[in-house]
Amino acid sequence: MVGVVAAMWLIELVDAATGGALDALGIHARTVEGLWQIFTAPWLHLGFAHLISNTIPLLVLGWLVLMDSTRSWLVSGLIITVCSGLLAWLASPAGSVTLGASGIVFGWLAFLLVKGIFTRDAGDIVLAVIVLFIYGGVLWGVLPRGGGISWQAHLGGAIGGVLAAWWLTRAERARRAERRRVIPSRL
Repeated sequence: MVGVVAAMWLIELVDAATGGALDALGIHARTVEGLWQIFTAPWLHLGFAHLISNTIPLLVLGWLVLMDSTRSWLVSGLIITVCSGLLAWLASPAGSVTLGASGIVFGWLAFLLVKGIFTRDAGDIVLAVIVLFIYGGVLWGVLPRGGGISWQAHLGGAIGGVLAAWWLTRAERARRAERRRVIPSRL
């Protein structure tokens, strides 16, 4: 996670040195070119203040997902990136450009919050409560409001986080269902 965030900082340094030239690689709403930019937009930010606001939550939440497994981190990151980017691409105003890693932040937040529901694991549930206590206030960011903040990317990321948690826990849910079938019930 430190390497990912360091890469974002390096990219922002290059962007600042080129007068914001890389910002053109953000998601251009409802354009054909904007679709591939779903994968470049999370790496870019509209200045250092924007990057600073994403750095700590990205490090913390990404690290917590990575502690689950590298596979969870990679698969959830991909699902969240696509969902966040697609909703930003589809629902943002025409002519707008969306960039930043906050869709990933919202996705990993949602992932950590709902994973315990799917796994029914006490550790996952305790982690969800702690994460909700620390970061729960940012969930309001999925609602439309002014200020040039992409609620579309936030909402898409959160949806992607729920989908990723559901997808990555399907084997465990199947094992739990099998155990319930095998254990006879007492009358």
